[in-house]
Amino acid sequence: MKNKRNRLQIISEILRSNVVGSQEELLKMLSDRQCEVTQATLSRDLKLLKVAKTPLSNGTYKYILPTYNKPMPSQPTANTLISHGAVLSLEFSGQLAVVKTKPGYASAIAWDIDNKATEEVLGTIAGDDTILVIPREGVTREDIYQMLSNTFVEKDN
Repeated sequence: MKNKRNRLQIISEILRSNVVGSQEELLKMLSDRQCEVTQATLSRDLKLLKVAKTPLSNGTYKYILPTYNKPMPSQPTANTLISHGAVLSLEFSGQLAVVKTKPGYASAIAWDIDNKATEEVLGTIAGDDTILVIPREGVTREDIYQMLSNTFVEKDN
């Protein structure tokens, strides 16, 4: 058996390049690479890698590795966006902004954005850890950065 670091790397490579729906399938793929492990060890490895199962359109499931977000772009004022550490990243696709949060925080943060940024934001759509921010016509990315900064940067009193 290969050492743990190599085994975790092999598991990651397999999950990135294949659709794997069960631990049995993954055990077979590991065995094909001369990496013999028990089901219990594989289960612990999947937990350590924070692997999740996601449903596919055909009714089956697929193991997926977590995505790691890019850090927040720096603000012109050098302030960092925070909401008790819940806001993790902000990225744009065109004029739409996607805010990544800690799990469970997106709804509350979206509510704050909707209620505090009525001039800049037409609306938000929130999931568990992701918010889609839809700016009003003519609002720039910089305006969105500034609005989020003003909304979520703690003020010294």
